[in-house]
Amino acid sequence: MTPRSLSGALLLAALYAASAGAQSAPDGKQISTQGANGAPACITCHGARGEGNPAGGFPQLAGMGGAYLEEQLEAMANGSRVSPIMAATAKALDPAQRKAVAEYYASLPPAVDTDKLAATAMHPVAPSDTGAWLATRGAWDKNVPACNQCHGPGGIGVGANFPVLAGQPAAYIAGQLRAWQQGQRPPGPLGLMPAVATRLSSAEIDAVSAYYAGLPKAADQLAAQANTTAGAKQ
Repeated sequence: MTPRSLSGALLLAALYAASAGAQSAPDGKQISTQGANGAPACITCHGARGEGNPAGGFPQLAGMGGAYLEEQLEAMANGSRVSPIMAATAKALDPAQRKAVAEYYASLPPAVDTDKLAATAMHPVAPSDTGAWLATRGAWDKNVPACNQCHGPGGIGVGANFPVLAGQPAAYIAGQLRAWQQGQRPPGPLGLMPAVATRLSSAEIDAVSAYYAGLPKAADQLAAQANTTAGAKQ
């Protein structure tokens, strides 16, 4: 074989290997719409665009950090995050598939308007509004920081480790806080969430969960009021 033909053969082999690798790489979008390895399609519960299903208590996934989503799938697969609904699905997917579907949802636009939500953090709240007060001010008498300190203004999510809270179903948020109370979820960065959750009463959990669930609608109302006020001044 001549040097030229050898080079050509090596090039073809490299192209074939690359093509085979591309073909075998998991498709996150396909998994989300069709399922894989017997696992159901993600859209069945989480919506066609990862927007979630408040009535069913299924969280929105669109725009969340890929590393966070992958970590949660791994935790549900190995049992460190207890999830009767998701455990079988997470176990059915192999690590590459879990990574692919996590990255797919991370690539989607957020299901909430982050600009409007961030503006709600500047809106005054009263101590009697327990959910809003915990979210924006915390309960420092119990060493509970404001949720927004980690999850961002308006609960829009921050970085890879602090997911969006705004617009998540109230039942879902409350369920996760109680899971941390009971040691049914990994502690996460610096063990913050179990420490926070165990210092909250059941009524406080319900209040802050309802606040974040209703925040997108409240943000729309505040934006409408601001537009009305601006129009009246012109």
